[in-house]
Amino acid sequence: MLTSNPFAELSASISPGVMQAYVLLMIVLVIVGTVLDMMHKKSAQYFFENAQQTRKSAKRTLGGGKKAALAITTVTNEVLTSSEFKNSRRRLSHLLTMYGFVLFVVSTAVMIFGYATESAAGAWPLLWHLGALSLCVGGYWFWFDIRVDVASEGVKWYHLNGRGDLFILGLLGTATFALLWSLTMGAGALNTLLFILFIASSTVLFGTVYWSKFAHMFFKPAAAYDKKCMMADGSRENLPDDYDLSDPSVQAKFPDIPEYLGKNPPNMGLGISREAPRHY
Repeated sequence: MLTSNPFAELSASISPGVMQAYVLLMIVLVIVGTVLDMMHKKSAQYFFENAQQTRKSAKRTLGGGKKAALAITTVTNEVLTSSEFKNSRRRLSHLLTMYGFVLFVVSTAVMIFGYATESAAGAWPLLWHLGALSLCVGGYWFWFDIRVDVASEGVKWYHLNGRGDLFILGLLGTATFALLWSLTMGAGALNTLLFILFIASSTVLFGTVYWSKFAHMFFKPAAAYDKKCMMADGSRENLPDDYDLSDPSVQAKFPDIPEYLGKNPPNMGLGISREAPRHY
């Protein structure tokens, strides 16, 4: 079952052309929703204007090689490995969800456009099922255990945050009903119902980009790269430099440091990172 293309059996009742048209429509909805989101939030305008402003306080000019190196670092760290997540559980959940989603979407497109009528589609059906399963594991782990309001504020898992939960619920619904639809192939009315729920969930996921957090996956790498450039050119987005408080020159510049912290300021500890916020 896991190595059988579920869309091949679907092609007996729905033509490959209709399936392909639906996929293209979802792509259009993502593009339109992302553009509308950018226009509404003015995120692109903010990034451009903020970059122009901070570059005025830059202490050095970055060459093409340095910018390319920063771009590669952004892709390997923030995109491929999600190193910005310091919580290992949150990071693993995110990676399972992200790679599961990418694998699920890519294999769906390949099977619909390349093997719509072929039950044996190489390794793609297996990758499709594994992608959906990975998405479910990471997504449900996040939903039931890792969400901030659930893990730290004692809010029940079934509490919905309006539009804020559209993205994760759309993801979970799409992957869950896709798996159930595939595993119940040939079960008549039940299989039809699960297919309808699968399509409804995916339509909600891709059709509500304007209101959900879907578009953040495009903004996040851009913001991470921009921040790296600001740190590298010394502009630091108007933030103060990272000083060594025991340095005499720094203490001369800020005379209140020795007064309040002494000549050799101690390590102030982990602060807010000392322990997980579970005091509800």
